[in-house]
Amino acid sequence: MFAIELGDVAFRYEDMAMRFTLTVPTGAFLVAFGPSGAGKSTLLNLIAGFDRPLSGRIRLLERDMKGVPPAERPVTMLFQDHNLFAHLDVAANVGLGIDPGLRLKAADRDRVRAALAEVGLERFEHRLPAQLSGGERQRVALARCLVRDKPILLLDEPFAALGPRMRDDMLDMVERLRRDHALTVVMVTHQPEDARRCASLVAFVLAGEIRHVAPPEVLFGVRDDTALDAYLGEVEAS
Repeated sequence: MFAIELGDVAFRYEDMAMRFTLTVPTGAFLVAFGPSGAGKSTLLNLIAGFDRPLSGRIRLLERDMKGVPPAERPVTMLFQDHNLFAHLDVAANVGLGIDPGLRLKAADRDRVRAALAEVGLERFEHRLPAQLSGGERQRVALARCLVRDKPILLLDEPFAALGPRMRDDMLDMVERLRRDHALTVVMVTHQPEDARRCASLVAFVLAGEIRHVAPPEVLFGVRDDTALDAYLGEVEAS
């Protein structure tokens, strides 16, 4: 079964025409990488429903998403900007994932505490975002994703601002949560080493299309694509 199916999905952003075809098996961890402006974030926005395709088909969990608004899709999304509310404490920021009005029952508050424990923040309920490190704020945002209880998790460069060690810790956490909650994960990154660390599938995105999709050991062994070679060489040299 495929969690995500994109069939010849067309979109235009300013002067750039994009066209995506992609299938992601249920339970996979797909990492999409490529240069800035290649269309990686647009790919996630199309899946989530924030952008509407000009043509083509999007199916999630074997259901056609045409006309389905973002809130009704089986998707939750985590951005590089964690979107925490500065005036709300950690527990309230997570609780927004259950009810935007924060009308939480006792069972809901238990879910919030359980999610915070899963991301290692069980004693942080009453802290404000300003009292947290960058990695801790992203953990709060990840806990909010968990309480939404959606089977597809989309990550748009959420750990780009973190140092290498903290980014690796967060990737390991996402992989553990994927296994524990039977999630399908699609993560956008500029860093090929992220794919090497955690991906079961890797997609190389360039100029509005997906050039390759393969397991990391296969894709990083490709030697007949000059664009992929050039990008990998540029990133590794930087």
